[in-house]
Amino acid sequence: MLKEIKLAIYIISISLFIFLIINHYFSETNTKNYFRKLNNIDEAVKINSEKLLILESNTEYIIKDADKNSNENKKDKNFSFWELLGNND
Repeated sequence: MLKEIKLAIYIISISLFIFLIINHYFSETNTKNYFRKLNNIDEAVKINSEKLLILESNTEYIIKDADKNSNENKKDKNFSFWELLGNND
């Protein structure tokens, strides 16, 4: 008998909790506050995006420098794996 009462109290409390959460989530005040926050975020993004500084691109010659460096590295001595293993002197 005590187990059935305890189970009934658990089921009633869980269902009451779920009902209250759903009721609050779909209430008019919650939806109004939600959309107000969205509008405030959009306005804040617009204001902050106008304040941002635009930096000039300094990446124009990176590819040329990389090609230049790779040509210099090719002049170095090239090792092969098997030659490294064979030279155990």
